Amino acid sequence: MTTETINSPAFMLYRVVGNGKDANWTKIGAAWPNKDGKGFSILCDAVPLQGRIVMRAYSPKPKAGGR
Repeated sequence: MTTETINSPAFMLYRVVGNGKDANWTKIGAAWPNKDGKGFSILCDAVPLQGRIVMRAYSPKPKAGGR
């Protein structure tokens, strides 16, 4: 397990407005599991007043140059 894996969020949070192909997704935060495994710590950059919040599993993108 790398340091990046340990510090990486488990989920990303998005504000979603609309449905289907016309939906607009905006990244608003991330979530990390609590040590006891019974919840998540969530950091949000914004709190949307419209739309819905979607939490998706996080997969780190490969770094440029294959590292």
